[in-house]
Amino acid sequence: MPYSPLLPVHIAGGVMGILSGAAALSFRKGSRRHALAGKVFVASMLTMSTAAVYLAILKHQTPNIIAGTLAFYLVTTGWMTARRKDGQRSSLDWGVLLIPLLGGSWVFFGGLEKLFSPIPPIDGVPMGMHFFVGSVMLLAAGGDLRMMLGGLSGTKRLVRHLWRMCFGLFIATGSFFLGQQQVFPAVLRGSLLLVVLAILPLLFLIFWFFRVTFWKKRILEEI
Repeated sequence: MPYSPLLPVHIAGGVMGILSGAAALSFRKGSRRHALAGKVFVASMLTMSTAAVYLAILKHQTPNIIAGTLAFYLVTTGWMTARRKDGQRSSLDWGVLLIPLLGGSWVFFGGLEKLFSPIPPIDGVPMGMHFFVGSVMLLAAGGDLRMMLGGLSGTKRLVRHLWRMCFGLFIATGSFFLGQQQVFPAVLRGSLLLVVLAILPLLFLIFWFFRVTFWKKRILEEI
């Protein structure tokens, strides 16, 4: 495939997304610096994921199409959750629900197909990754459905925002630190350091989930 001018846009968006995401996690939640870093993160991630999907379509890379779409969906819905008031929702959310519902079902059943297939996967994607990503998408669809049927407020709305933003950041860090190890010095390739940097957003996700759940009054006061 010839060189695409969208490739540097994709790379720049990914780098800015990782840096701004790390900054947003570091700043006090609800502060002006957190809000500014969050805006940069959203813009960067949407740019990165849009370019990723386009490039993946040109290269016929279905896994990257799924990853880019999932990142775009999670960051967008996470941002919308923060922007809305308690209990607020839109009829448009019913259409958005189809993204994780259909995508998650397709990815999950792809894992089942590989589970019962006698030959190794030809796309290079492990069977377990299908179940992991498919489960995340279906859980996200369940969250969308719960929001549409009952609305979200307080802690539940905050948790929805946090986990979607953190998982969106994880897609970026995982793609960079694990999927692009050729850009790092040889001594770092395959090292535990890159693995830790890749999964760090998931560790923050777990930390904030428990902090919001068990210290929700204090966190809500900060937000």
